[in-house]
Amino acid sequence: MSPLATADVSTAADPKPRGQRPFARLVPALTIVSHTHATRIGERLLLHALLSGREVTLSRNSPDFTRPGEPLGLPLGDPFMSRKPLLFAPAGEGIRLIPAEGGRCTCAGEPLDRGREFGPEELARGIPLEFSGRTVLLLHLTAPPEMDAATSLGMVGESTALRFIRRDIGRVADLDVPVLIRGETGTGKELVAQALHERSQRGGRFISVNLGAIPKELAAAELFGSVRGAFTGALRDREGFFRAAEGGTLFLDEVGEASPEVQVMLLRVLETGELYPVGASTPVKTDVRLVAATDANLEAQITEGRFRAPLLHRLAGYEIRLPPLRERREDIGPLFLHFARQELEALGESHHLTPSDPYAEPWLPAALAVRLLLHPWLGNIRQLRNVARQLVIGSRGQPCLELDPRLARELTLPVAPSSPVRAPEPEPTPEPPARRKSTEVSEPELLAALRAHGWDVKKAAQHLAVARSSIYDLIERSPSLRLAGDLGVEELTRCFHECQGDLDEMVKRLEVSKRALNRRVKELGLSARNG
Repeated sequence: MSPLATADVSTAADPKPRGQRPFARLVPALTIVSHTHATRIGERLLLHALLSGREVTLSRNSPDFTRPGEPLGLPLGDPFMSRKPLLFAPAGEGIRLIPAEGGRCTCAGEPLDRGREFGPEELARGIPLEFSGRTVLLLHLTAPPEMDAATSLGMVGESTALRFIRRDIGRVADLDVPVLIRGETGTGKELVAQALHERSQRGGRFISVNLGAIPKELAAAELFGSVRGAFTGALRDREGFFRAAEGGTLFLDEVGEASPEVQVMLLRVLETGELYPVGASTPVKTDVRLVAATDANLEAQITEGRFRAPLLHRLAGYEIRLPPLRERREDIGPLFLHFARQELEALGESHHLTPSDPYAEPWLPAALAVRLLLHPWLGNIRQLRNVARQLVIGSRGQPCLELDPRLARELTLPVAPSSPVRAPEPEPTPEPPARRKSTEVSEPELLAALRAHGWDVKKAAQHLAVARSSIYDLIERSPSLRLAGDLGVEELTRCFHECQGDLDEMVKRLEVSKRALNRRVKELGLSARNG
């Protein structure tokens, strides 16, 4: 039996959360990413025969590609693709592709005239194959379909990682257990939270709150409510988000941005089911299911003294991890089609997806489809949605999508697919031991160090010879300094437009960490640039 038959790898690189079991085996598959009929994007062919050591042939006339969950399908049918079949054959732990005689097959622009062998790491990432310059298929690994598979839950895609997420939602949705959702920005954390609420047995409202967008001094009152006279400007009692979500679900996005005061109050609610509105002396009982989300490393924040370990343990009653889009490439085509269809319907141009002429150029050109597959998508699904909108509107009235120079620069092709497609990570440098106490650092000295190092907290800490966590404590105690999480939405948006999206200029004006500011800007759906 081929070693492929015992494959037990995941398309997601993150460790599996508690409660997840790997699928028994993964099956090699081909998924359509570009086709004359764009509505066929997402159809797939499972290469089961390779698991038992047999070869699989592919031509324009056979075999049939089907949409997951549907029994019937069609062959590729591209008249420009060779009738002579190309061959997929087991090769050790990988797969060897042997092209058809006279057929044109490339992999990210590299001709495969003599064939090529793809190893297990490449298969786990996904390999774009382009046929006759028109049809693009992704060769990848996937879990076989399950009889009791969960519904889509409003999530587009059929990757193994996404099916894990749907399974997790089904397991925990009807339980009154706090859930912590982890994932990079733009991976769809709020969509998961909404699915948890919709499948729960709660009749109350779903309330979504971004803690990073609430001014720190107002966060406690916004979340837990306040009584009249509790602070300057409190002219009446305020209900707060917790009581607004009574009987329902409260989704706290960017929970890593919670202030120490809010963290203490959240911990009390989770432990006792009671909250104290700001300024009140009597607790209020609450019945709210709490779902939190973050893209931050909370464990690192605990080490730095910026997040409470007991709160993390309470929030993570059950944990769901969302993989970045670059680790579920088989979902890129269906997601792009989903977002593009919405824009085409708004423009009245849905006919582009189902042309009557099989010889017409594909609406999604093959070269562009390969770019989409190989792009690292650091902004994940949110970035893909924005790119789809830009492409559709920018190509309005044209028979095919056209890539303008600006988007071409954004979607630059990375290295060959044999190398991992992900952002390079700098080698960590150990932080030198602190030689001074934070109490020895004056506010003017702190401000001068931060300005000198472009508000890089780590470099400022090294300059002052104090622990990095001490910098946050000093900023917290200083009336004239603030963190990016303290900035209001209006101030951020105004500064963004005044600086024309120049992130370096925004740092100079707002005097906060560039990295944290960039995260806040992305949360608002804006795209900053380095000066």
